[in-house]
Amino acid sequence: MNPPLRAGFIGGGFMAAVHTRASRAARARLVALAGSTPERGKQAAHDLGVERCEPDARTLASADDLDVVHVCSPNRLHAEHTLAALAGGAHVVCEKPLATTAADAERLVRAAREAGKVGAVPFVYRYHPMARQARALVAEGGLGTILTLDAAYLQDWLLDPGDDNWRADSAAGGPSRAFADIGSHLCDLIEFVTGRRVHRLAARTRTVHAHRGGREVTNEDIAALLVELDDGALGTLLVSQLAPGRKNALTLELHGTRQSLRFEQERPEELWIGRRHGSRTLLRDPDHDAPDSARVSPLPAGHALGYQDAFSAFVADVYSAVGGRHPDGMPTFDDGLRAARLTEAVLASARDHGAWIDTAPANEDRT
Repeated sequence: MNPPLRAGFIGGGFMAAVHTRASRAARARLVALAGSTPERGKQAAHDLGVERCEPDARTLASADDLDVVHVCSPNRLHAEHTLAALAGGAHVVCEKPLATTAADAERLVRAAREAGKVGAVPFVYRYHPMARQARALVAEGGLGTILTLDAAYLQDWLLDPGDDNWRADSAAGGPSRAFADIGSHLCDLIEFVTGRRVHRLAARTRTVHAHRGGREVTNEDIAALLVELDDGALGTLLVSQLAPGRKNALTLELHGTRQSLRFEQERPEELWIGRRHGSRTLLRDPDHDAPDSARVSPLPAGHALGYQDAFSAFVADVYSAVGGRHPDGMPTFDDGLRAARLTEAVLASARDHGAWIDTAPANEDRT
């Protein structure tokens, strides 16, 4: 048996907790953590069960006893921390957005390729088994030709003007918030399930609360998009962090010439199949689901899986890739670059009052 991978973590907040749980589930050694300050890092390392605390991210990135580094720091630091970890000889899992500009994302793709290291971005909703079941149904032609799609990602955690977070500060979070943070997940899932690319989009954005925490807010609370896929399918996307009662409501509905399907992240054990006569709900059952769905179903039918399970399946795939395997559907730095380009297209369209913007082809190599 190979020795367990040695993992390091930059950041000590909510996402670091998710990453450490997934890393532990993948049987890695949780070796080191660096927080925003030495004091916070020490507390986070204790709370998350990591062996030691490093004084800062650069020290952690240069440590010679780490195989993989998880970058869970604020968005503006992702490029800096990822480049440092790659230079230190580690594989990297970087939280999305991979970078706050497409140019920086391209640099990271190049750097990982030149270093010969695995670079992954946690677009983890593709790791819900029923999302993969949806992908299999589309691929085998069960929906027929996809005509339209209706998708949304709704949250309410920034509903009130008194709600604040570093992501609302564009200096830390980047020029886009709602779309870069959660809309990127939605577009990734659309492209993953359909096997098609968003060819063109038109977007409007809105910043509802101009000030939070005593500072001006310049990134968006809401984004609404019209999209055209590269096969002509048309769709609507709504992204909001100000939708009362919606906590993590990612939904994707596809309408084909034969059937429709609907996946809801908050009901991840189900897939709604729409028919003109006799619609039905398909429940997760790895004994009968498509092989790619069953592969990420560690529990039998009736034993509910959720977000952390999807995240753990993603990290297990990344560690498998570090070991030389090629797991199907693992999101890489190329997917992070794709999301950065889509984000810039959304911002460009919004600046031009909803003008249609062509997006870069998925196979375009500008790196």
